[in-house]
Amino acid sequence: MVLVIGTGGAGLRAAIELAEAGIDVLAVGKRPKEDAHTALAAGGINAALATMDPEDSWQQHAADTLKESYLLADPRTAQIVTQGAARGIDDLERYGMAFAREEDGRISQRFFGAHKFRRTAFAGDYTGLEIQRTLIRRADQLNIPVLDGIYITRLLVHDGAVFGAYGFDLTHGTRYLIHADAVILAAGGHTRIWRRTSSRRDENMGDSFRLAVEAGSRLRDPELVQFHPSGIIEPENAAGTLVSEAARGEGGILRNVLGERFMARYDPDRMELSTRDRVALAAYTEIKEGRGTPKGGVWLDVSHLPRQTIMTRLPRVYQTLLDLQMLDITREPIEIAPTAHYSMGGVWVRPEDHSTDVRGLYAIGEASSGLHGANRLGGNSLIELLVFGRITGQAAAAYSQSLTAQPRSASAIAHARAEINDLLAADGPENVRALQRAIRNTMTEHAGVVRDEDGLRAGLAELTAIEKRMADIGVHPDIAGYQDLAHAFDLKSAALAARATLEAALERRETRGCHNRSDYPDLDPALQVNLVWSPTAGITRESIPAIPDEVSSLMEEVSTDGKLAE
Repeated sequence: MVLVIGTGGAGLRAAIELAEAGIDVLAVGKRPKEDAHTALAAGGINAALATMDPEDSWQQHAADTLKESYLLADPRTAQIVTQGAARGIDDLERYGMAFAREEDGRISQRFFGAHKFRRTAFAGDYTGLEIQRTLIRRADQLNIPVLDGIYITRLLVHDGAVFGAYGFDLTHGTRYLIHADAVILAAGGHTRIWRRTSSRRDENMGDSFRLAVEAGSRLRDPELVQFHPSGIIEPENAAGTLVSEAARGEGGILRNVLGERFMARYDPDRMELSTRDRVALAAYTEIKEGRGTPKGGVWLDVSHLPRQTIMTRLPRVYQTLLDLQMLDITREPIEIAPTAHYSMGGVWVRPEDHSTDVRGLYAIGEASSGLHGANRLGGNSLIELLVFGRITGQAAAAYSQSLTAQPRSASAIAHARAEINDLLAADGPENVRALQRAIRNTMTEHAGVVRDEDGLRAGLAELTAIEKRMADIGVHPDIAGYQDLAHAFDLKSAALAARATLEAALERRETRGCHNRSDYPDLDPALQVNLVWSPTAGITRESIPAIPDEVSSLMEEVSTDGKLAE
């Protein structure tokens, strides 16, 4: 049996592959599968199908991906994803997904920034939601058992090999001991450890990172975090909710508190159509230098656009702001600030099959690393889920079938059981959520859009103090369920992910893509390496393989005239 942890696009695609291969599989997630993080993805999914531009190719897609990564992506990973992308789209069609199409029936494809050709397939501005629904439907057809509301606390390992996982039910607290030949980790990234984030309150806390590291794996490039330029500021419980970049693509204007169209200072040619990292840096700088709004944001204004344009091209943005703020964007500007959006680093994996340092353990999706480097190409994350969901499902199936016996460890199970028992018995004065908030404040203050040596060291000092306070927490499940226990594990995950991020950001003394060091403003060729972190060895540098000639010869500056660069 193979266990899949996480029921978003990556986890479900892997589970489907396993079931189709005749392997017993169980998928568990802490959120309802219908509302996994994948469902929030709006823009589209990349594949060099050449339906709109016949000259497109997987080699060009790989070249664009590697160039946009600031040469930190693994060329082997990029090749596997771009070569397998058309198959990923075919799989979705086979499962019944309805893509937007041209009149003659071809799958329609549009431009995303920094793509040379049109290669982003889509389904309105709900592409991720449609993919999630399609995968759920296919999983139902295959009778794959999918358990919602299960919180996995620890992977079970014996002699360097995984043999299952331990966890509990979020509503009733019932314990789960799951024996498995292999485990696929698809539980997302760590963007929720910043104060403003596009993730919801109970996702992307760094669960994948902690589970993998405590099992014996390492992390790669945890400091490389993409900040989206436009997250809303209010209400507090929805801070960071995204305003789609389509708002800028359709002609939205960015202004500071003085009314200045400030992108003229940062990218006078592309203005609001500049890249994500540049627009986020511009907004951050305006706020930091005192030209932001009193609440710490800037204004994004689409009210000058025809109402019909807003209602047909930006319906989701219109509805979101009406629901959350009672704001009519056809009349009023939107107050936004940069928001933590995507973990481009993650668990260290081998490019061929996304296996980790632990035998039988795999990581896919935002939990993993290798494809995005220092800047993610818009639309690449959704295709990555499908390509590696399929490949890793096959690898886990082969591994499972190769086992003649599976040694288990009574002490590993006892340790996992005691970990929960100890937390449930914890009755200290420290509030778990207050400590989570302290970590978010530390990361926002010292490891946000712009970093420097002094700030990162101050952040590490604050984190050390928080970690000491974590020894005195109180955990109190109540009539509503075991959320407080989940928060205690989330806190452990957040602390580990924060430490890895701060230490790697300190080591990367350069500015490259999403990683801005004000004290090292230039790109350092010596740091064209991946930084690999573990709690015992600290940071080691890993060289990146050479880019094949058939791809490197296509790496060029891509025109962004009239395109929204993402």
